[in-house]
Amino acid sequence: MPIPTALARRHFLTALAVALAIAAPAAAQSPAAEATSRPVQARSMDEIIKASAATDWRTPAAEDILYLELESGRVVIELAPGFAPEHVANIRTLARGHYWDGMSINRSHDNFVVQWGDPAEDDADRKPLGEAREKLPAEFVRQASGLDFHRLPDPDGWAPQVGFVEGFPAARHPDAGTAWLAHCYGMVGAGRGMEADSSNGTELYVVTGQSPRQLDRNITLVGRVLQGIERLSALPRGTGPLGFYETEAERTPIKAIRLAAEVPEADRTALEVMRTDTPLFDELVEARRNRRDEFYKTPAGHIDLCNVPVPVREVEEGEDAG
Repeated sequence: MPIPTALARRHFLTALAVALAIAAPAAAQSPAAEATSRPVQARSMDEIIKASAATDWRTPAAEDILYLELESGRVVIELAPGFAPEHVANIRTLARGHYWDGMSINRSHDNFVVQWGDPAEDDADRKPLGEAREKLPAEFVRQASGLDFHRLPDPDGWAPQVGFVEGFPAARHPDAGTAWLAHCYGMVGAGRGMEADSSNGTELYVVTGQSPRQLDRNITLVGRVLQGIERLSALPRGTGPLGFYETEAERTPIKAIRLAAEVPEADRTALEVMRTDTPLFDELVEARRNRRDEFYKTPAGHIDLCNVPVPVREVEEGEDAG
């Protein structure tokens, strides 16, 4: 399913013919192999988090945090400059210029995405970009060299290797030497038209449904929601084609979008994200990969990239981490 900008929407409505691919599930370990892979008395996810130390967590930079302010509250987004540096730079410029203030959420597509930006379809009616750039290159993939790629143990139907880079779900092709972000739940991308380089970060979307991994390497992903995803995923579904709202009354107003670095420190949301390159995170992955609590009778022996949770916690002022 495409992620069109408002300008490109009319073209998509006549050209849309995309089938959702379904990845075949990987075979689970044999019962004998699974039984010896981990001790039966494994810690639960909650126990792992409670046992974490300060060094198991990181604090995202204020320059990489975006606050989407709605009447219902705040949505916190962490940007990914390591994968989409030019888009992230433009998004920062747009936020500093108050570009999105007073705009709206214009699309809620069931089991797919929520999208926001300028609802105008005609150039003459669209808000000027100020100091932001009108044109950006496509940033679908990057060179894998230099990345701290923490690989998951199981195969993936969409990429040769999958894992995490600084908390972001990512994929890697070792032969090609490339890496890219994955369209998991909560990931944020830049809507575009038919041309690969037709996104500039003005129209953003967040994945709110089953992970549409067929979009990987086809759209620029710019970050992920750390907190407040329910304020977006619970919005009424759009009644128009592709889930767009058909009237202004259906849209959800955006009060403001700000960089955390531009917000007084007392008004920021202090969050920590669990590091994804530690033995503790490996234990958490295994706890989800082979569930051993009283409810689960048969451990799966497998986990999908988009089913791995990356814990986020809010830290009160003066509270010690760990």
